[in-house]
Amino acid sequence: MDDTQLRSGTCELPTVEDTIALGARLGAQLRCGDVVVLSGPLGAGKTALTKGIAVGMDVEGPVTSPTFVLARVHRARRPDRPALVHVDVYRLLEHTGSDLLAELDSLDLDTDLDDAVVVVEWGEGLAERLAERHLDITVQRRPDSDARTATWQWSQG
Repeated sequence: MDDTQLRSGTCELPTVEDTIALGARLGAQLRCGDVVVLSGPLGAGKTALTKGIAVGMDVEGPVTSPTFVLARVHRARRPDRPALVHVDVYRLLEHTGSDLLAELDSLDLDTDLDDAVVVVEWGEGLAERLAERHLDITVQRRPDSDARTATWQWSQG
């Protein structure tokens, strides 16, 4: 896969390692202010993809699902690189009476965009409002298999 294919594409990911490798390729192109919106069902590989993004961005780890803390900050290892803010809004989705955008906004993630990339799991339809430049990624997992399909597209405002 060459860098022109990183703007949008679809690929088959036979193993978790392939999912992490795709994340690393995508993560290497991210810059301060970018928002990555990950969608897909439970167990699809969103956190595995985020682990790869963290590798490509060269941030401190380990990257684990932030489901119960909502957000984790992974500092850059080099001063000239952005931090990674990993957010999971799945728990917020359980509260159907709440204003999800207000809940997401209460995390003040837009203030982190000056120095970070924000990766949001389960944020489709919400997180895109944090920045004009965002990368939408959908990950689907085949039943009874580690094989996945990932589709991604950069969006501008």
